[in-house]
Amino acid sequence: MLSMITLDGVMQAPGGPEEDPSNGFEYGGWSAPFADEASGKVMKKLMRPADLLLGRKTFEIWENYWPQHTDFWPSINAVTKYVMSETINGSDWENTVFLNSLNAVEQLKTSDGPDIQVWGSSELIQLLLKNDMVDELWLIIHPLTLGKGKKLFVDGAIPAAFTLEESTVTPKGLIMAHLKRNGEVQTGFAGS
Repeated sequence: MLSMITLDGVMQAPGGPEEDPSNGFEYGGWSAPFADEASGKVMKKLMRPADLLLGRKTFEIWENYWPQHTDFWPSINAVTKYVMSETINGSDWENTVFLNSLNAVEQLKTSDGPDIQVWGSSELIQLLLKNDMVDELWLIIHPLTLGKGKKLFVDGAIPAAFTLEESTVTPKGLIMAHLKRNGEVQTGFAGS
């Protein structure tokens, strides 16, 4: 799972003003001022060939943009794009498969095949977090707060421990952290 978030956990519309203005969100494109060479290197690494699992809204945004931008993400058209949706079931974008249940996602997760990445897709992420289906997180934390918008973590995520696998702090202040699931939450007494 990869999410671009603010310090207060907002993940809505990082890419541009028109990306997702739902519920009156007026800060679309908030991630743009933080792009630099260091973050670009990490993003290129994250855009390696891997199948994608997207929610319907994210898919609709991507379907109108990414097929024409293979110069930036060369494998985007070739990888399988799984879309979790109860309302759409077809697309002209090559290698797109529609799923309509959590059971279908569970079957996909346990099948043999390439890694599966989830980008954006706030409602899908909430469902996956609630059902203990997130093995890794890539959090790209931007040094700003927005106060409103769709958030990464809301009520419903199960308690879970993660281990920091790698991290990068960019000159513009992005914290890019790769975390892997590491069992249950441990408790104890601080300082002992």
